[in-house]
Amino acid sequence: MSPIPAEPAPAFDRLAHAYRWMEWASFGPFLGLCRSTFLPRLTHCRSALVLGDGDGRFTAQLLRTIPSIRVHAVDSSPAMLAVLTRTCGQNAASLTTQHADIRTWQRSPRPTTDPTLFYDLVVTHFFLDCLSTDEILAPALRLKPILFPGALWVVSEFAVPPGWFGRLVAGPIVRGLYLAFGLLTGLRQRTLPDYASALSAAGFKRLERRSRLGGLLVSELWQTTASSSTLPPA
Repeated sequence: MSPIPAEPAPAFDRLAHAYRWMEWASFGPFLGLCRSTFLPRLTHCRSALVLGDGDGRFTAQLLRTIPSIRVHAVDSSPAMLAVLTRTCGQNAASLTTQHADIRTWQRSPRPTTDPTLFYDLVVTHFFLDCLSTDEILAPALRLKPILFPGALWVVSEFAVPPGWFGRLVAGPIVRGLYLAFGLLTGLRQRTLPDYASALSAAGFKRLERRSRLGGLLVSELWQTTASSSTLPPA
């Protein structure tokens, strides 16, 4: 599938050094808890594609937990990638970073039978909310051929649950976050995408879902339902 035309990526560079403290001031430890929810389920993974991990706290945790894993981190902000690399410290030797917009990113070189060009884990923590549903579907379709059969996809996101809490609490919080990040970074997205339908359409199935803060925060574990790769199961 050809890359979709994309608006300029939001400018997150200016937030690179302040992001950690902004997060703690607004949500305390809860975003970090969401990111690490499924970490014990990932210890068999050998090659991870981490998209938009910001200052890299999860990437660093992943490398500490699984010393043998290789991580390819992609972000549209070079400043965030620089902070991510520093956050990983001595484990950065197992890290490859790439400055790219995931909406148009394609793996290069193209997939072959070389297992080092495939991933068994994709990670998107509080990143898909920067994209529209279509902008999630297109990259997910392009990722599918470079994933091992049975590869996992870990998602952490904001959500607006049904009922009074969603209407009176979660909804206003999410709208406020979009407004703030729109002003700070130029982010154009203003509503949460339907990433579940996009991932399902791309050939992934949800294995598990956990929520925090009344459903405002969700952690999900997805898996490929079939593979078009030329490799045998990992």
